[in-house]
Amino acid sequence: MSQLNDLESQQNDPSFANIWQELKWRGLVHVSTDEVELEKLLAGEPVTYYCGFDPTAPSLHLGNLVQLLLMRRLQLAGHKPLGLVGGSTGLIGDPRPTAERTLNTKDTVSEWVGYLQAQVRRFLSFDGVNAARMVNNLDWTAPLSAIDFLREVGKHFRVGTMLRKDAVASRLSSEEGISYTEFSYQILQGMDYLQLYRDYGCMLQTGGSDQWGNLTSGTELIRKVEGKTVHALGTPLITNADGTKFGKSEGNAIWLDSAMVSPYTFYQFWLNTADADVVDRLKVFTFLTRAEIDEIAVSVAERPFAREGQRKLAYEVTALVHGAEATEKVIAASAAVFGNGDLSVLDEQTLAAATAELPSASVDGTGLGIIDLLVASGLSDSKSAARRVVGEGGAYVNNAKVTDPDAVIPPSQLLHGKYLLLRRGKKNLATVQVSGA
Repeated sequence: MSQLNDLESQQNDPSFANIWQELKWRGLVHVSTDEVELEKLLAGEPVTYYCGFDPTAPSLHLGNLVQLLLMRRLQLAGHKPLGLVGGSTGLIGDPRPTAERTLNTKDTVSEWVGYLQAQVRRFLSFDGVNAARMVNNLDWTAPLSAIDFLREVGKHFRVGTMLRKDAVASRLSSEEGISYTEFSYQILQGMDYLQLYRDYGCMLQTGGSDQWGNLTSGTELIRKVEGKTVHALGTPLITNADGTKFGKSEGNAIWLDSAMVSPYTFYQFWLNTADADVVDRLKVFTFLTRAEIDEIAVSVAERPFAREGQRKLAYEVTALVHGAEATEKVIAASAAVFGNGDLSVLDEQTLAAATAELPSASVDGTGLGIIDLLVASGLSDSKSAARRVVGEGGAYVNNAKVTDPDAVIPPSQLLHGKYLLLRRGKKNLATVQVSGA
């Protein structure tokens, strides 16, 4: 994420009676504690709320983005966010439904805490009367002895209740089973809520609905220890209309860190959203108003070929995560690759991302004849076929037509001193990386 978000331009939709009604319309409420009381709470005086992010990877991903934007919407409604990055829970790992996590080293987790804190900071305002605050649960768990943990916190948890939690139950019925370490995770998360209630008067925790057992471990702990009622809100797990898991691309998560998923790849992910999903995605992942989204919905239904919804979605979310400048570069790269822009103005990272899925070849930098390039890149099967392509006006190098079959491409035309983009006709593309130029 190379660009700061323009937080000042963000606002909730004033057409809703309150923030709870907007969250419901956007499809962000899957499960919660007492809905009537929670709506009253959020419609009243500012309250402190939190969401936790565990450093089990060096970056947050699209599932976390749902929570970050929910936190921002609540902050825009006047409430006070606490961004918790779990320096201690990250050492343990939330139980996955299928297998035990591999524990990362303390140094690795500590390093990742810093990465995630920086990402969280980009989505919240740390100024003003309801400024966000960052917290790390290692601060209150590290000084606690095992005996004190068992006496002061563990005694309030009932094993039968813990066994019924979804993640625990699924693991118990698997061949892998579950370790005592991961089994104890819900106690740690419950303790976090108790600590934040005591330190900041925190009244609400948000998270994905698959975290519901962990969320309610905190509400129950506070009820038992403090005799107070606090709240939890679980957002739905985002899935595609065909039932597949959202945010996965060939088995890889869509990360928010530009070094792990380039802005170009990120933009293309959203641009490829199915028509059946695009309106729901606009509701969850953008600050567009109900009226604006309703208008786009008409276009999606009546003119799906125009892909207005996908283009708006891709722009808005990429700008949120990577900034407007990076997003404009991505759009320019897409146009340039297909012949509608200047390739030479693209930085090397953007060019590499934009051409990453194209066929590619490596050649030596001496005597770069157009015929040899077309054959080496796979755009032509033979030299005679390549000559026909050139003769028919269908050969392009860096979007410039080449009409002489004996043309030799000079080193001055190499993009960033080593790349060429070849095109046969309108849509057949390939890249060549030149060595020794």
